[in-house]
Amino acid sequence: MKKLFLTPARFPALAFSASLACLCTLAPQRAAAQTATSATPAKAAPAQAAPAEAVSHLPDFADLAQRLLPSVVNVSTTSSIEASNNALPPMPQFPPGSPLEQFFKDFYNHYQNGQDGQQPQMKEKIYSLGSGFIIDAKHGYIVTNNHVIKNATEIKVTLSDNTTVPAKLVGADPKTDLAVLQIKPPHPLTEADWGDSDKARIGSWVLTIGDPFGLGGTVTAGIVSARQRDIDEGPYDQFIQTDAPINRGNSGGPMFNQQGQVVGINTAIYSPTGGSVGIGFAIPSNLARGIVAQLIAHGKVKRAWLGVRIQDVTPEIAQNLGLPKAEGALVSSVFPHGPAEKAGLKSGDVILKFDGHDIKEMRQLPLIVADAPVGKDATIDVWRKGKEQTFLVDLAEMSQAMETGQTAHKPAPAAKPDITDVKGLGIGLAAITPDMRDTYKVPKDVKGAMVASVDPNSDAAAKDIEVGDVISEVDQVNVSSPAEAVKDIAAAKKAGHASVLLFVSRGGDMRFVALKFEKK
Repeated sequence: MKKLFLTPARFPALAFSASLACLCTLAPQRAAAQTATSATPAKAAPAQAAPAEAVSHLPDFADLAQRLLPSVVNVSTTSSIEASNNALPPMPQFPPGSPLEQFFKDFYNHYQNGQDGQQPQMKEKIYSLGSGFIIDAKHGYIVTNNHVIKNATEIKVTLSDNTTVPAKLVGADPKTDLAVLQIKPPHPLTEADWGDSDKARIGSWVLTIGDPFGLGGTVTAGIVSARQRDIDEGPYDQFIQTDAPINRGNSGGPMFNQQGQVVGINTAIYSPTGGSVGIGFAIPSNLARGIVAQLIAHGKVKRAWLGVRIQDVTPEIAQNLGLPKAEGALVSSVFPHGPAEKAGLKSGDVILKFDGHDIKEMRQLPLIVADAPVGKDATIDVWRKGKEQTFLVDLAEMSQAMETGQTAHKPAPAAKPDITDVKGLGIGLAAITPDMRDTYKVPKDVKGAMVASVDPNSDAAAKDIEVGDVISEVDQVNVSSPAEAVKDIAAAKKAGHASVLLFVSRGGDMRFVALKFEKK
């Protein structure tokens, strides 16, 4: 109950902005007034008025806020969790045979074990608050964040006129942290209009409306600080960053442009303190709009699936592949019988364009593919062996298992093998024995040379090469033993290459790594 925020591992201070109403407190106004007046100086300097020209250029959001406030709602939820019965203090000590001793024994036995000898399961109710906005006044559809209503047993919506009505969950998408609720309109509602988030320029004014700390409809203003922010929340990250104050309880509330259109849904803040420090994140409307439409139509999101694992194209990898620029998404592996394999894509291909969309960065591809219609034929332009090729792929639907992804594997230590040092790379290689294959979960079809040692000061260590990894290719040539790998690596160094491209397997997951040769 003390932790108000969900915190991703790589960003310890990145916190979802949903508030818990039972933990919110308000300082008395009298105390605040006393604090404000106690430090008043004997003589204050006269305030200087701002130049009329500067004031005239500041935006006035009064009319806009008045028009938009009725479209924003408060979302309150109730959920239940199992409460532990093991939190009783130690039983007091009494003289043997004392009536109080027997009384407390009976009480503790009854509380901890129940009347039937089984420990009773107690429920503890959790209340939380968030925000949302009406997108369909006729049918009562409301958009909010998934984390606002997650695990809720009861959902209520409070409108701008303080009318509270029950709401039902239409559908939710944890991947994008979006959810759709529905209410029976008690009277005509005001709905918000979607805007084009691609037109939200860095530096342009935005207005956010929500219910921070359960205070009620609150309006804040700021600018778009950045676009396409990846905060390591998932494969579909492309947040709008803003300095408009966003606090706990603003989650699910809208971000409006100056035309009063929704260009974002407030979902997270970066904060070392738990309060707003001017770094907030909103889901772009152009991503949310399609998700919301699917949730209303199907109750879930259907995403297209290409069937590849991909990685970034670094400058070293681009150089080794002969790519003019470090762009695109490098295919590290292809799922058997998936759409990409059926279309002819292979490991080592670099996807440069998907269905007419240029892929400048790897993380663009999942967003574009997921937004494509399931069953649609799409063209893919790839870089293979020094030239561009085009393929036609029939996109399939992504299953829940495919979206979940893989868990990290932490192998147990294996017996020390005979190690062959690879000069210039800071790694040592060994033959793959049955014991090592079992210890490091190496699939039977993976062949090559196993990494047996890594210099912590090497480029290999910096690029996450670990003991137990298997090198299957050197400069896109298969290797089946340490001797072959060492030979091909030495040839690349002798040819004057600045780096060598390795195809590395870890527990069955494949990726390309370009390692720089150490300079003498």
